[in-house]
Amino acid sequence: MRAMFLLALATSGPYFVEEGLRAGLNDIFVCGDEHQKNYIVETLGTGVAFFDFDNDGLLDIFAVTASKLEGFAPGKEPINRLYRNKGDRTFEDVTKKAGLAKAGWGQGVCAGDIDNDGFVDLYITYWGADVMYRNRGDGTFEDVTPPSKGSHWGTGCAFVDFDHDGKLDLMVANYVDFDLKSTPRPDGPKACQWKDEKVMCGPQGLKPALNQLWHNESTPGRTRFVDVSKKAGIESPGPRYGLSVTTLDYDRDGWPDIYVAVDSQASLLYHNKHDGTFEETALESGVALSEDGREQAGMGTAVADYDGDGWPDLVKTNFIDDLPNLYRNNRDGSFSEATVQAGLGLHSQFLGWGAAFVDYDNDSWPDIFLVNGHVYPGVKTGGYRQQRLLYRNGGQGKFSDLSKEAGAAVMEKTSARGLAVGDYDNDGRADLLISNMNERLSLLHNTAATGQSLTLKLVGQKSNRSGISAAARIRVGQRTLTAEVRSGSTFLSQSDFRLQFGLGAATEAQAVEVQWPGGALETIGALKGGQIVTITEGKGVTAVTRYTQ
Repeated sequence: MRAMFLLALATSGPYFVEEGLRAGLNDIFVCGDEHQKNYIVETLGTGVAFFDFDNDGLLDIFAVTASKLEGFAPGKEPINRLYRNKGDRTFEDVTKKAGLAKAGWGQGVCAGDIDNDGFVDLYITYWGADVMYRNRGDGTFEDVTPPSKGSHWGTGCAFVDFDHDGKLDLMVANYVDFDLKSTPRPDGPKACQWKDEKVMCGPQGLKPALNQLWHNESTPGRTRFVDVSKKAGIESPGPRYGLSVTTLDYDRDGWPDIYVAVDSQASLLYHNKHDGTFEETALESGVALSEDGREQAGMGTAVADYDGDGWPDLVKTNFIDDLPNLYRNNRDGSFSEATVQAGLGLHSQFLGWGAAFVDYDNDSWPDIFLVNGHVYPGVKTGGYRQQRLLYRNGGQGKFSDLSKEAGAAVMEKTSARGLAVGDYDNDGRADLLISNMNERLSLLHNTAATGQSLTLKLVGQKSNRSGISAAARIRVGQRTLTAEVRSGSTFLSQSDFRLQFGLGAATEAQAVEVQWPGGALETIGALKGGQIVTITEGKGVTAVTRYTQ
């Protein structure tokens, strides 16, 4: 019976419908010239976020914009945007009212409640100076950016309480120590080449940058973050071309570790030593290089237990003419690459960016969604605008490419970058938000999932209020499903903090438990599907909301 149920899910479509324009997402998000990229700073695109800024139970949207090197007339500069969810699958622009109308060369976004007041705050990375916004709780934000020496090119970021003091700290990846004046252009005498065509230079040949870790030392009424990058061992590997940041407890020792996808160099895995410091272990853990020992151009990353063994696995996107990496956790502190064996070795013609594990059909197995797009608009080979990819998890460690079956919204060609996952209409089906280079956002509404699901919102009390790094485990039949709350991840983006579990043909989770940061284990018992359940640390279930129809 289960096999027939899963087959029905796999053969019905379309799975997603594009609803961006219908939802009121009309703005264009800029990153350099749309026809010619003269410098690498024009290529990374920008991130997006699904988060509930006003605590009304509905996911709102924040989208980052960059700019153009030639600039804009005063008052015409593109700005970051905050869209409030109106509850009818449409959004309204409240950017200026919220105090978030900032121009500049924005890159990424991550979210977390930095002062544990119950309202989610934001961090925005820039080529220039990053910005931290504190949510006042009245629909507005204030700039509480910590002092920093000089300018950086910030990319991915993630809030995480790395020392278990109950306050969210901040990890920021930096990309290139970029000097516009000294970098060659494609039309200049020192132009770089790709496949015999003149293109912008980088990142190889340019100066890489150091990643940063900020320790939260805030007190009531005063926001304070201190740079502990050197002390904590974050700088020990030296400068890297850092991009996405993903937190995970890969060895299940109860302490959050940090993975950074790195472009054109070995990626980084910072193992938490429980004393406020980290050691870099990517090479010995098997997640630094490709299976054949090559440095890769790592872009986006995501984490989930795709094979159902209770341990977190990793997926990473890479440059064109390469495959993504699927790293299977060996449960001994190491990973094995399972890309080809798992069915992800089909496409090397795409340049991958945002990556996400998402159970799109609610069959209880995490599927993989990837967005793609080239960095060279004018090249003759490769295709600047590229389709998205949906790989369905068959439940035996194998994935099938169902991109075509998923419909036009998945097959649409854009030069995509950021990706966020969240159920913006609270119907129990995971939706997707995508940023596209010099275009509108794509909002993919999930119309296919027919399996039941259960959504858990975890609220910390002794631990951080956002529940970041809390892990939920639910028992469905003979299986235990595991998921962890995290900030950042995918590519320069922020997904919904809530954990959505597909239940397949089941109608309830027979048992639910939550492992809070710091080690406290809370047993909840059975929970019915079809609802959003708030679990507050030490208090159990504190709210239940049925899905919308």
